[in-house]
Amino acid sequence: MQSHVDELTGQASKVGMIINVKKTREMLIGRALKVSMPPVVLNSQPIQRVDILKLLGVDISNDLKWAQHVNVISLKATFRLYFLKQLKRAGAGAGDLLCFYNTIVRPVLEYASPVWHSSFTAAQTESLESLQKRTIRIIYPYLDYSGSLMIAEADTLEDR
Repeated sequence: MQSHVDELTGQASKVGMIINVKKTREMLIGRALKVSMPPVVLNSQPIQRVDILKLLGVDISNDLKWAQHVNVISLKATFRLYFLKQLKRAGAGAGDLLCFYNTIVRPVLEYASPVWHSSFTAAQTESLESLQKRTIRIIYPYLDYSGSLMIAEADTLEDR
């Protein structure tokens, strides 16, 4: 691995790029975890080895499971649901609440889903779906989930 990093550093310097060691991370994935590997060095400084890495807003763990990512997006969506509840208390109509959900909350739940959704466990899928169910109950408190989805012209997160 060290020879590849050295080659990358050489190519980068040829085109005038500088690789920032403080922003560079190393993650050992899969079977490499069982082997003790020497640290990779960049510009005479060791690269930090991590177990979880956020890449373009997606939390990737070294075991390639998505528990950390689900926890992060669930927490983020829950904070945004608080504002939805505040809008409801302030008298916002169902249409406005649905618009808030579609533009502020749901994108958090769906961001980069083609990358991670197919690898979710049933429990993780249900965990995210429960956040949408909570939202729909806030917007349409007197309807069941499937009826509310029809009125909102929305699909389940799994279907989307």
